[in-house]
Amino acid sequence: MTNNSPIGVFDSGIGGTSIWKAIHELLPNEQTIYLADSKNAPYGQKSKNEIIALSMKNTDLLIKMGCKLIVVACNTATTNAIQELRAKYSIPFIGIEPAIKPAATNSKTQTIGILATKGTLNSELFNKTTEKFQDTKIIEQIGHGLVQLIEDGKIDSPEMTELLYSYLTPMIEANIDYLVLGCSHYPYLIPQIKKILPEHIHIIDSGEAVAKQTQNVLREKTGFSSVQNRNPIFYTNTNPKVLNEILENKYKVEEKEF
Repeated sequence: MTNNSPIGVFDSGIGGTSIWKAIHELLPNEQTIYLADSKNAPYGQKSKNEIIALSMKNTDLLIKMGCKLIVVACNTATTNAIQELRAKYSIPFIGIEPAIKPAATNSKTQTIGILATKGTLNSELFNKTTEKFQDTKIIEQIGHGLVQLIEDGKIDSPEMTELLYSYLTPMIEANIDYLVLGCSHYPYLIPQIKKILPEHIHIIDSGEAVAKQTQNVLREKTGFSSVQNRNPIFYTNTNPKVLNEILENKYKVEEKEF
């Protein structure tokens, strides 16, 4: 493993590409390998042990491919498995968890909303985070069905609109002024969400923060790549059609069993 080795990124499907895009934009010289574990999506409905096992499977494959650092581009995998991953492997890991802190810190109404998976909202790590903000009312909503619709390429479907209205309306009525997107799939819903939310409600996702943390870890631990213009590599264990569409058919996507 050298400073020119790739960065590995994995998610329970295509959603983590929202994180990958932020990393690629900030660090264009870094080679990246992305695993879309769409066959097992969504992780949010699985048990903690299942999530840990899937995260280790993805990690093993990325290490075998020579990665120098791994980004867990999945809120559910981070909140349920990152401690176990760091305990088992010596490679640096970067996780992603809901950006509660900036929302709670900046809220004027002291009421924020979070849209996330069941696995994230029920996790010990998430509950430890929210405990730090006792003065802020946090409206939690499980995004039942959202990940599956995104994985099926139905971002702009009537079903998606109906679900988002049902999830966001109670938050609007509760007077939130920040909405935290607690799943890496959800940034792809921002155009839809903006049509529903009043203009004064801010939307926060974690992409930029994760990209900056990746840059910091590269600087401190692994070094930056000195090779330019290498194409990113994408693998999926289901039909690559939706992943290709999310990536605007700019990159080669390979179907691979894992």
